[in-house]
Amino acid sequence: MRPLVALVAVALLLVAAAGAEDRVIVALGDSLTAGLGVAADETYPALLQARLRREGFAYRVVNAGVSGDTTAGGLRRVDWVLRAHPAIVIVALGANDGLRGQPVAAMRDNLVAIVTRLRAAGARVLLAGLRMPPNYGDAYTREFADAFPRVARQTSVAFLPFLLAGVAGDPALNQPDGIHPSAAGQRVVADTVWHALRPLLQQ
Repeated sequence: MRPLVALVAVALLLVAAAGAEDRVIVALGDSLTAGLGVAADETYPALLQARLRREGFAYRVVNAGVSGDTTAGGLRRVDWVLRAHPAIVIVALGANDGLRGQPVAAMRDNLVAIVTRLRAAGARVLLAGLRMPPNYGDAYTREFADAFPRVARQTSVAFLPFLLAGVAGDPALNQPDGIHPSAAGQRVVADTVWHALRPLLQQ
């Protein structure tokens, strides 16, 4: 098992064992979720945790973001995610599939498999859409973007059209690589995710 995956697995087990009164939300993603380049408390999962507490929701958020992960990697991690007995899983995967130019059909199949397994275990799912920069070509970027709403319709889960809405392409909200949100960008992402997540929450 890769070291990062092992760390995520240990974190999930610890969360499952602690705070049994809290429902669990798992953010299953890649470096956008892990928070590459920002502090742990600046990631959007951490910011969601803080907002949940402020607004009186008894949920514990687990950041299961692994930098560099693909939908295939996420599918392999589903069993570890389910060990935390999540009430809700935010699925934010696919960016690395796209950046590597992998076939969209394979990514779509992996997402369907991830969501199906999570739902079969009783978790509610919020699927976050992603987009590719235009230099990947019109046909690929369109097919890529269309895959996410298609999966959401096929699996009947809640859908967030674009994880990086209001952040992508804005230098003020991204790190110098132009890909990963800065701390300010993570705050925007957290607000975007919150509005999609709120209808799934239970008091």
